[in-house]
Amino acid sequence: SVRYMDIELEPEKAGFAPDRLDRLDRHFARYVDDGLLAGWQVAITRDGKLVHHTTYGLRDREAGLAVEPDTIWRIYSMTKPLTSVAAMMLYEQGRLSLRQPIAEILPEFADARVYQLGSALNPGTVPAEPILVWHLLTHTSGMTYGFLHQHPMDEMHRLMDVEFFPPDDFSLADAVQRWATVPLLFQPGTGWNYGVSTDVLGRVVEVVSGMPLDRFF
Repeated sequence: SVRYMDIELEPEKAGFAPDRLDRLDRHFARYVDDGLLAGWQVAITRDGKLVHHTTYGLRDREAGLAVEPDTIWRIYSMTKPLTSVAAMMLYEQGRLSLRQPIAEILPEFADARVYQLGSALNPGTVPAEPILVWHLLTHTSGMTYGFLHQHPMDEMHRLMDVEFFPPDDFSLADAVQRWATVPLLFQPGTGWNYGVSTDVLGRVVEVVSGMPLDRFF
């Protein structure tokens, strides 16, 4: 059954249609009923007040324990939208342009290259067009991840050994310095590929804001 938490502001007063919110719950309930998810939790706020909250399914499938309002979730790549919001805050403040070349902020990308042929140890490349901030926001920068195992540049990332378990004293700035030496998969803005774009965007936030990313968060 769907479980609720105390609502602080009635949906209608906040500009939400209750039937549309019910539709949202029914849609995601099918994910559990069809076996795609074990369980989920949805919370919607307006002006800091809880407007809609539902849970459905199990937080522990093996033990048969239901999702509760205080269930703790591992969110993994949901830090990507958080970082994107941070960048958009700077954009909203006029401190960052979406069409700004990132090399103006991160000079290590001034001489970026694009992969053409060859191996991870000996790639043939051509000069890259400027990577823009919006390319980072949309994963169209040409950057990749090492764990994808689909391209020689993925292997080049793996050879750097900083993707999941970098040394304790290894900073985001250090990682970006290394990633900037990896050729791009394609000219920025001409394709889409899941990769370290948002990590690099986090470094953009650090430089523009003048504070570490966790402090900005």
